[in-house]
Amino acid sequence: MNQAKISYAKMKTPLGAHLWIARSERGICRIEFNHSESEFRAMLARIWPKTTLVKNEAALQKPLVELEEYFAGQRRKFTFPLAPEGTAFQQKVWQAVSAIPFGQVTTYKSIAQKLGKPPAVRAVGHANGSNPLPIVIPCHRVIGSNGDLCGYGGGIEVKRKLLQLERVDF
Repeated sequence: MNQAKISYAKMKTPLGAHLWIARSERGICRIEFNHSESEFRAMLARIWPKTTLVKNEAALQKPLVELEEYFAGQRRKFTFPLAPEGTAFQQKVWQAVSAIPFGQVTTYKSIAQKLGKPPAVRAVGHANGSNPLPIVIPCHRVIGSNGDLCGYGGGIEVKRKLLQLERVDF
């Protein structure tokens, strides 16, 4: 990313967790759970060392409103621009994850099969775990083949609460 500036803001959620959200000139580039501001800024500075970091809720107004609507059960899809960075394979996985409908789940195995790479279940899991935009790219909707709520960057309890918010039976 060659952006000169990344704006960021903090958001409280009803999950018992807070979110940090960051936006480049291209779109939302990072969402993280439960970091302190200094930890989040340090993470952004490591990823994009030649950028200026600016705390600016106004620059993130639309995504913040849409996320609030999601948590209130009033939104199922997001309309703000996204700019996740990753490998070509990660991008394909995130695209497949983005296609999982609200209130439904799928498995890592199913995504690997949809990508035409059935043996790549672990690689799909790793790509899903590297998702820089949780909730928006709904990696919480991916579960293990046995129905287990496998790892989640915000923690398994947050994943469970997100699925409950979407009224998923698991």
